[in-house]
Amino acid sequence: MKPVRLEYSESDRYANDPTNHRRQYITHDETKSGATDGTGETEATADGEIGGFYTHRNGVDSMSHDDYPTEEPAVVTCGLPYANGELHIGHLRTYVGGDVYSRALETLGQQTAFVSGSDMHGTPVAVNAEKEGVSPREFALRHHDKYEATFPKFDIEFDNYGHTDDETNTELTQEIVRKLDEEGYIYEKEIKVAWDPIEDDPLPDRYVEGTCPYCGAHARGDECDEGCGRHLEPGEIEDPTSIRTGNPAEYRERTHKFFRVSELQEYLQGFIDRLEGTSNAKNQPREWIEGELQDWCISRDMDWGIDYPGDEGDEASEDLVLYVWVDAPIEYIASTKQYTERVGADTYDWEEPWKDAGEIVHIIGRDIIQHHTVFWPAMLHVAEYNEPRAVMASGFVNLNGKGFSTSRNRAVWADDYLDEGFAPDLLRYYLATNGGFQQDVDFSWDRFQERVNGELVGTVGNFVYRSLLFAARNYDGAPDAETSDEVRERIEDAIDEFTAAVNDYSIKDLGDAATALAAFGNEYIQRNEPWKLTDEDPERAEQVIYDCVQLSKALAVLFEPILPGKAETLWAQLGEDGSVHETVVADALAAPRGDFGEPDELFAQIEDERVEELNETLDERIEAATSDEDEADDEHEDETVSDHKPISDDRISFDEFQDLDLRVGRIESAEPIEGADALLRLEVDIGPETRQIVAGLKQLHDVEDLEGKKIVVVANLEKAELFGVESNGMVLAAGEEADLLTTHADAEPGTKIK
Repeated sequence: MKPVRLEYSESDRYANDPTNHRRQYITHDETKSGATDGTGETEATADGEIGGFYTHRNGVDSMSHDDYPTEEPAVVTCGLPYANGELHIGHLRTYVGGDVYSRALETLGQQTAFVSGSDMHGTPVAVNAEKEGVSPREFALRHHDKYEATFPKFDIEFDNYGHTDDETNTELTQEIVRKLDEEGYIYEKEIKVAWDPIEDDPLPDRYVEGTCPYCGAHARGDECDEGCGRHLEPGEIEDPTSIRTGNPAEYRERTHKFFRVSELQEYLQGFIDRLEGTSNAKNQPREWIEGELQDWCISRDMDWGIDYPGDEGDEASEDLVLYVWVDAPIEYIASTKQYTERVGADTYDWEEPWKDAGEIVHIIGRDIIQHHTVFWPAMLHVAEYNEPRAVMASGFVNLNGKGFSTSRNRAVWADDYLDEGFAPDLLRYYLATNGGFQQDVDFSWDRFQERVNGELVGTVGNFVYRSLLFAARNYDGAPDAETSDEVRERIEDAIDEFTAAVNDYSIKDLGDAATALAAFGNEYIQRNEPWKLTDEDPERAEQVIYDCVQLSKALAVLFEPILPGKAETLWAQLGEDGSVHETVVADALAAPRGDFGEPDELFAQIEDERVEELNETLDERIEAATSDEDEADDEHEDETVSDHKPISDDRISFDEFQDLDLRVGRIESAEPIEGADALLRLEVDIGPETRQIVAGLKQLHDVEDLEGKKIVVVANLEKAELFGVESNGMVLAAGEEADLLTTHADAEPGTKIK
């Protein structure tokens, strides 16, 4: 964490270091005032206009909606990796994203702690430990130690990285569960749990597999991870089978503990309206929150986990542990607390963001959105902790168009990437900027080469190297000049883009802001040709090169979140004091220090021959891992990644395609259908007429943003009735996120698509 604290004057926001030796202006102009009304909300005003809202609980501001940086401390968390396997580059996307975002907040001047930890509990760990013949703790600690050593190799620098089986998390978890009980939100219920009748043992979660009752896909334990992705309660899986023995399982009655999530539906509906972050994290949970919200079983029949904190004599609590998704997110709090214990509350006080006022940002994979936007905020609310301000949910990473498969060794492992000698910054840049954070991205060595050679070598590295080399050879560093208005304004624009990206929760836009500035630098030096000006107009040559040095310094500051290693190298090449990791955005405009020598190139080309070797190595490894396996085994893909469905071999004729009447439409209005979780009633202008169409977009799009959007409609589909509402057509959309198909240019409603 950067040693930055925030001070506010009446009209300005500043970022200061702890000794007040440097006072950097951060672009903000606001005053905070407001009064609490009877609803428990306070309006924040900026220059007399209504700004964000502060939600209150017991008179305490839990979070703001002011633009970053705010005066309150932030905590950024990453979803806990299960301590039961090796890390591959698909896993790293979330952790790189978390590190980039926390660094970017600090670059804006936001006091920030970046924390996470290993998820030590749960049946996946217990199952794999049993296979190896070791204790679950020994098994999990081995992987925890590996993760803790691997993350820094990719410059993923947590302020604290703990695990769920330590004393801090155990105490906090049991304390929070007792609070839920004291507040009347815990009750007992007899439920059916899977049982191996031959071994006479219960089968919690991943010890049982079968069929999802909602979509019919293969499901394991507590999740339909190959179908609809729903959380499954004990007893819901159909046709259960024990993975221990292969025996058909049966269901038996057992007493378990339940959390009354259904009593918090009104609160959760308000929470999801307040939540910031990626659109999938804000929209996907509405299906559950606005539907029939179910209570949540928070206990399990197993030995490995945190003991349920029952009172003495509570027989129903004996032999029960807490469900892993109770203690896992509490590790976010525990890890922040451990950070405070290490550095002191004067440096960072964990209670400020979690209990007083602060900004909590969770960065996760999209497969655990429900846990972070339904169960977790419900627990926090009852336990009187602050709710998250934002949840950023990433898409998956595929490999050459297919999902990562650990069983088939179809993966680029984290260690393998480093063994190839590539700098961690290259992968960080690829994962951070190759598509929006919530979108699935595809990794291949060919695309990796293209991005590195085209953008990092050709744009960023080319500009910096030619600028600093010319400056060093001709002026021994930065010439004696001042930044031109053109370059200053362009850097200011880049800072604005950087700031907007943080507030839009866009990792990609952070990288694009810096890369675009480098592209401007290349255009600027090429347009002004200082090598011609040294004799013709030496004063002008000095001005141009000084501008280029200033741009290079700005690039070091703005690239630090994504390319921390290369940014530090560039900072040293510029001869600047201190570390680039301690800079804030205002330093991008601070005058270059002066003298420096000839630089080395920041990036090197990846040659075609190298890519061919990497592809051959990957293909050979996959072939070796799959040679003795049946293709049907590929059903069990890595649970953190996705795979595209294969293209159908069944073809249709051109005449059959011509029978489809596809038209451009424009949504005139959209409104929810009463009683339906996902459906909207749309009025769509398709040219000759306006049609009523029912579409399942409610939980995936902001309803108010749909009006006026151009879409593609199947106009000659048979009419249907959904929830009593007639649907006269079909809206076309792509993927699970319902990415609406539209037109590139301004085609009029009714235009036929050919």
